[in-house]
Amino acid sequence: MIIIEAIILGIIQGLTEFIPISSSAHLIIVPWLFGWNDPVLTSLTFDVALHMGTLIALLVFFASDWIRLFRAGINSIIERKIGSSFDRRLAWFIVIGCIPGAIAGVLGESKIEKLFHQPNIPIKSSAIIAMAIIIALMALVLFLADHLVRHTRQLQALSLKDTIIIGVAQALAIFPGVSRSGSTIAAGLALSLERESAARFSFLLSAPIIAGAGLKSLWDMLQSQPPGGISRTEILIFLVGITTAAISGFLCIKYLLRYLQKHSTDIFVYYRWALAAVLIIIALVRG
Repeated sequence: MIIIEAIILGIIQGLTEFIPISSSAHLIIVPWLFGWNDPVLTSLTFDVALHMGTLIALLVFFASDWIRLFRAGINSIIERKIGSSFDRRLAWFIVIGCIPGAIAGVLGESKIEKLFHQPNIPIKSSAIIAMAIIIALMALVLFLADHLVRHTRQLQALSLKDTIIIGVAQALAIFPGVSRSGSTIAAGLALSLERESAARFSFLLSAPIIAGAGLKSLWDMLQSQPPGGISRTEILIFLVGITTAAISGFLCIKYLLRYLQKHSTDIFVYYRWALAAVLIIIALVRG
């Protein structure tokens, strides 16, 4: 049964990391709804596995982009200039855009995590209601950004000011329910970026943050590693989590970018509102 749960959580991580509906919220909600409390699935090691899975998806899908941007960034350092090269600008925009999120993660993520979720401790109904409110409010922000602004700017039109605004939006994702992709896509849409361009920059911007979160979790895991180490069963579960998160994440990126070329984000907005309503009702019933 735990293997099935690991597969489900891996798929959820891969999908919700990129769909603007909040991966952190869903990884809290699903175990809460079904009463999953196995210590392996709530461990730091499994958290690392899920993050590494979505990071693999990002690195593989955007492999050619990463190679091109890395070369452009290195050349800009060697030549000490950016010039008119869009790749050089984009490489540095990704670096700059990650700074607010990195600061927020270092200063506040552990405190926020303690409010919403601790391993082996059932989450309180009040925390679920608070998260549901955040989910609903972020849906409203996404809806307004998509419908009140004309989306005519391509990724090549991105400016330093735009990057800072989107980077600050990404920092808000430390709150479960906000969604890293949701906040950054909404910010991009509010800045008149085309939907596909907003999503593409959101995904590129998320890679360093996901890598950083994964490395931090890995460090925490090594610090708290039990004397007996990791069992073969646990290794299998972690490999399942990595694999399912990577596959579902890759497919999600691929088809979400296609979807946003012709469609609005309304389906995700309505899902968030429906999810928020269901969570509040269940939380009130459970007390």
